[in-house]
Amino acid sequence: MKLKPIFAIIIFVMLVCAVQGANAADKVRIGHFPNMTHAQALVGRSLGIFEQRLGARIDWKMFNAGPSEMEALLAGQLDIAYVGPNPAVNAYLRSKGKALRIIAGAASGGASLVVPATSSAKRPQDFKGKRIASPELGNTQDVALRRWLKNVGLTPGRDLQVIPVKNADILMLFQQGKLDGAWVPEPWVTRLVMEGRGKILLDERTLWKNGKFPTAVVVARSDFLEKNRATVERFLDAHLEMTEWIRKNPVDAKKRLNEQLARLAGKSLPVRTLDDAFSRVLITSDPLAGPLAVSAAWAGELGYLPKKIDIAKGLTGIVDVALLNKVLARRSLPLVKGR
Repeated sequence: MKLKPIFAIIIFVMLVCAVQGANAADKVRIGHFPNMTHAQALVGRSLGIFEQRLGARIDWKMFNAGPSEMEALLAGQLDIAYVGPNPAVNAYLRSKGKALRIIAGAASGGASLVVPATSSAKRPQDFKGKRIASPELGNTQDVALRRWLKNVGLTPGRDLQVIPVKNADILMLFQQGKLDGAWVPEPWVTRLVMEGRGKILLDERTLWKNGKFPTAVVVARSDFLEKNRATVERFLDAHLEMTEWIRKNPVDAKKRLNEQLARLAGKSLPVRTLDDAFSRVLITSDPLAGPLAVSAAWAGELGYLPKKIDIAKGLTGIVDVALLNKVLARRSLPLVKGR
C-alpha cells in the first residue's frame, strides 16, 4: 500500500510531461534579416540563448526582404519570424487573419530621410521634380515616405520620382549623385551620412508621439502558436532576455552583432558607424500596437493592402501579447498593450 503514492507521483509526472510535450516542438524554424533592427536574433545566435531556452533545434533562415519572408511563412516554411510591420500586416490581411500573429516587438525608430550635404531641401515641397529612393515598394519606410509626401499633396510619378531600390544600391546611387534623397532604416541612414556625404533632413521619430514606431516585430505562424504554446513562450522568454541583455551590455552586444553581420552578410560595420546607427534604434519587446495600426492605415490609403477590406476591423486580433505579458509579469517588467 505504501507504494501507491509513489506510483501516483510517477503517473502525475508522466501526464505533465505528456501535456508539455504536446505543446512543445523539437525543431523551430526562425526567420530574420542580417540587420541591426533584428538584433535579438543576431546576438541571440551568437550567445546560443534561443537553443538553450527552447530546448529545441533552431533552424535559422535568413532573408533580405519582408515580402519574401512572409511568403515563406504563408507556405508553412517558417514558424517564427523577425520582420517589418507592414509585410506582417499585409500577410495577415491576405490570409483574412488566419496566417499569423504578432507576438512581440523587436525594434523602434532607426529610420530617416537623408539628403546630400549640399541639398537646400527643407520641406516636402522642395522635392518637386526630384528623385527619392526607398528600400522596397510597400515596405515600412516606403509607406512612411509616401505618406509624408501625400500630406502636402505631392504625388509620386507626377510631381517627383520615388524609386524602390535595395539599400546597398541606394548607397551607390547616392554616392554617384543620382538621388536627391532616400528614406532608409539604420544602419543605412548612418552609412549615407558617413559614406555618401549626406545629412539627415528628417528623423522619422519626430513624426510619432513619444518618438516611437515599430521598425521590426516578431510574428508566429498561427497554427504553430496554437499547437506549440509552450515553445513560443520559451522563445519569448529568450527574446525578452536578449532585449534586456542588449540594453544592459551595449558594447558587447554591438560587438557580437557586428560579428554576426560579418558572418552572415559578408561585411561588418565600422565601429563609428555602428555606434551612431545604434543611437537611433530602440531595441524593445513592445509591438507598439497603436502606431502599428496607424502605419497600416497609411498603407491601406496608399493602396498597398488588399482592397475592399476595412483595415481597422481587419486587423482585429493581429497582435497577441498574452504569452509576452505572461513572461513580462514573471520577470516583474511592465506589461504591453495589444489590439
